[in-house]
Amino acid sequence: MAKLIIMSSLNLFRKVALAEGISYIVLLFVAMPLKYWAGLPLAVKYVGWAHGLLFVLYIAFLMMAWQERKWSIGKVIILFIASLLPFVPFYVEKKLKEEEQVVN
Repeated sequence: MAKLIIMSSLNLFRKVALAEGISYIVLLFVAMPLKYWAGLPLAVKYVGWAHGLLFVLYIAFLMMAWQERKWSIGKVIILFIASLLPFVPFYVEKKLKEEEQVVN
């Protein structure tokens, strides 16, 4: 039988934060240069769509984790700002993994 795995909103948020961070880096350092230096605007179109979707999921799972974990508004604002800065979502994911291990 298949084992049912139920993930916490924190676990889901961590995974989305990692994916969102990767998509942001790819958008900035791969797709944008391809658009402007190689004349390939479709790179930005498709990577931008993926990043946009992941950003929306990041915010949705941030709200879910906020509700579940009863985080302060300050922490939520910091986590939101972190999504706007390249490389910071990787740090967020690491810290949330540590928090998840302490709780479990």
